[in-house]
Amino acid sequence: MTDSIWGYHPTAGHVAGTDLVGYRVEATDGAIGKVDKHADDLGSSYLIVDLGVWIFGRHVMLPAGTVRRVDRAERKIHVALTREQIRRSPEFDRARHVGDVDYHELVGGYYQSHRG
Repeated sequence: MTDSIWGYHPTAGHVAGTDLVGYRVEATDGAIGKVDKHADDLGSSYLIVDLGVWIFGRHVMLPAGTVRRVDRAERKIHVALTREQIRRSPEFDRARHVGDVDYHELVGGYYQSHRG
């Protein structure tokens, strides 16, 4: 992972401008959901992941720094987190959390504490 939790690691294979919506998200121990939305903002890149199959209707924000590898051929994003770490992360509520600095800091702190 990168020093900034909100930036893609140079070796992750992410190309700015690539549409990642619909990509499957793979935790270190298996599939966890699909990308519902993503933002490529410099210093504030993230994925919103729908955990639908695991917890109906729940979404979480994954900072770009958690991404290990983007596989465009397979349409998969591999992250450096377990499914449990993702499941326990602060829930994302589109109505309340878009542009919410406090939520952004909460998520960043949660994932910083799980860095390897």
